[in-house]
Amino acid sequence: MSAFRKLDEQLVAQGHVVSFYRSTFEGPDGEHFVRDVVKHPGAVSVVPITDDEHVLLVRQYRAAVEADMLEIVAGKRDVPGEDPVVTAARELREEVGHAAERFQHLTALTHSPGFCDEVNHIYLATGLTAVQRDHQGIEEEHMTIERVPLGAVRGLIADGSISDAKSIVGLLLGLDRLGR
Repeated sequence: MSAFRKLDEQLVAQGHVVSFYRSTFEGPDGEHFVRDVVKHPGAVSVVPITDDEHVLLVRQYRAAVEADMLEIVAGKRDVPGEDPVVTAARELREEVGHAAERFQHLTALTHSPGFCDEVNHIYLATGLTAVQRDHQGIEEEHMTIERVPLGAVRGLIADGSISDAKSIVGLLLGLDRLGR
């Protein structure tokens, strides 16, 4: 249990996905302080591994960094109360057109806890079967799918081709889980 406690929060702005709050806290010594907090519904990410030892990655435009990024499958938890593995299965189908026999939870990652409450549940998906792809939104309509040999993953991370936190963490934990 933390010696810090939240005293108040004021909604500053409500976005399409996130909410921005100004929150007041009290420290262990009784001092009050204010922090800006972004609230996010949470996310899931999936490391889909094919039977022939490839990982299915997506290359999609990310508006915040104004660039195309090579990433693992991911999406926000936009159905309240839904089990994260159900969301992961839906995102796998939507983004890369696959279903999985097995999902193994790798971690629950907090991306930027200094200002955001987002928790991202990352799964390893194996036993893949191709299904109808069901992309949602303009970014998914224009994303491409890349089959990357497992042996190339560490090099893509090292040279910066894969640079976002969820993908790096998911891929390295997935390789570890697979004994690679």
